[in-house]
Amino acid sequence: MASFTLTRTLDRPWAETVEAARAALAEQGFGVLTEIDLQATLKAKIDVDIEPQIILGACRPPLAYAAITAEPSIAAVLPCNVVVRATDAGTVVEVFDPLAMVGLAGVDSDAPLCGVADDARTRLEAALAAL
Repeated sequence: MASFTLTRTLDRPWAETVEAARAALAEQGFGVLTEIDLQATLKAKIDVDIEPQIILGACRPPLAYAAITAEPSIAAVLPCNVVVRATDAGTVVEVFDPLAMVGLAGVDSDAPLCGVADDARTRLEAALAAL
């Protein structure tokens, strides 16, 4: 199965990684619009326990505008989801790959949306590398 995420596993505490991810995203021009605490939500809704896990909805407004201008339906998969989760192997930071996103949408490789996705991917890879 082809990977649809960009991933980095770190040997650092979960809470520290969440803050580092926020800072790395900000350095690349992304703001966090939404935050879903999966651990708390699943405990409250269905009374299950999971390791700490959060979804940060990251957005870089110029990229979002360029994307929806090129293909309005792409708004259905915005913002970029960045997951930070604790595992036995370390803290995992995972981002949905923007190029995989446009691939799922069946966009031609020379379409303007691909350029936007490539820019977003480069910035998200840089954020992951900064961790």
